[in-house]
Amino acid sequence: MKYVRFAKNEETLFGILEGETIKQLDGDFLTGHAELTGDVYSLSDVKLLAPVNPVQVVAIGLNYALHAEEKGKGIPDEPMMFMVSPTSIIADGEDIVLPNLEHLTEFEAELAIVMGKQAKDVKKEEALEYVFGYTLCNDVSDRNLQKKDGQFTRAKSYPTFKPLGPVIETEIDPNNVAIRLTVNGEIKQDSNTNDLIHNVESMIESVTEVMTLNPGDIIITGTPSGVGPLTPGDEVVLEIEGIGKLTNGVVAGRKASDRTEAATNSAK
Repeated sequence: MKYVRFAKNEETLFGILEGETIKQLDGDFLTGHAELTGDVYSLSDVKLLAPVNPVQVVAIGLNYALHAEEKGKGIPDEPMMFMVSPTSIIADGEDIVLPNLEHLTEFEAELAIVMGKQAKDVKKEEALEYVFGYTLCNDVSDRNLQKKDGQFTRAKSYPTFKPLGPVIETEIDPNNVAIRLTVNGEIKQDSNTNDLIHNVESMIESVTEVMTLNPGDIIITGTPSGVGPLTPGDEVVLEIEGIGKLTNGVVAGRKASDRTEAATNSAK
């Protein structure tokens, strides 16, 4: 089943997507108590939002063997986790804004786990019981800052650097789905989650050993090999089998120093 958040007449609503039709729910599907209202919308008449608004975004690095190889890194013995800002999330159809055009900024196709229940110290044998469903995430990353900082938070937390959505699918095998990313129609990443080093259950066990996850929090699970640069004018399409497609354009942005100078000049 595919769940969505959407906007209609500037109101945020929740629903179930069936083909090109959304059946509205009377509240957030993450509560477990939402029911159908009887109202139905055409997909073309609404704006899909990012399917969740998480408090925590936990990322797992180097989780496909070939990606670790292409980056010249060893395979981690356990999931390598870090945090990124949820303010970096955008929806399907919105633009990725590149603030540092002189930097190498790359795409990363990833499966995202959406938590459905509060989870702490969860064992992998029970891990999937805490999952609401799965969605798509493009983990956009500024490699210059990643190398400079020696950690990943700043490099991956700029506004628009986490396209997410467009739906949450509840009925897939997350450890065996095809994942593909194209840029301007050219295939750049083409893999399957059966190549994950640490599977979904193991990631949930490791993350919840460290922190408590709540409904709507997400874990992005790592990217396959084939990552590459983004440039203004690109169209990036991420597709995961059984979930759907996430499409975003790429545009140039202005650095903070440029915005400050422009604001100063306009005030003169």
